[in-house]
Amino acid sequence: MRSARIRSFPPIAGRNARVLVLGSMPGRRSLQAREYYAHRQNAFWRILGSLLGFEATAPYAARVRAVKRARIAVWDVLHSCVREGSLDSSIEAEIANDFERFFRAHPGMTHVYFNGAKAEASFRRHVLPGLARALRYRRLPSTSPAHASLPFARKLAAWRAILKAGDAS
Repeated sequence: MRSARIRSFPPIAGRNARVLVLGSMPGRRSLQAREYYAHRQNAFWRILGSLLGFEATAPYAARVRAVKRARIAVWDVLHSCVREGSLDSSIEAEIANDFERFFRAHPGMTHVYFNGAKAEASFRRHVLPGLARALRYRRLPSTSPAHASLPFARKLAAWRAILKAGDAS
């Protein structure tokens, strides 16, 4: 059985966003729900809720508003790929999103944070060589339930960096 090509969806981003958090490609549950980080065991919304002061279980629209108010954008490196299941290790035939266009639409962007190693590797391979914009980059511990070996408190501490970057001038 051949895996089908899957496609991500538009970013969460206000025009004044300064920080971009990138995943690789939404998992199966996120694609079905059309919501970023929809898997209930993914720590993404729990971390952002702790950092930004909202309930991780709040309606999706409320979480999106809180992220935009904090000048944080959320997207994925890949526009499409071939993948069976939800694991990053199964991703093949990658096609990146249009980052030149994204950064033109968000001129205040200063920092890019990667939600795990696959997002960083895909960005560096497919996007960074042709990118004409200087930004600061940092990989953060993955929020995926597949990477549960790192305790929540340590992930939360590492993710605090996105707040400092958003406040930087």
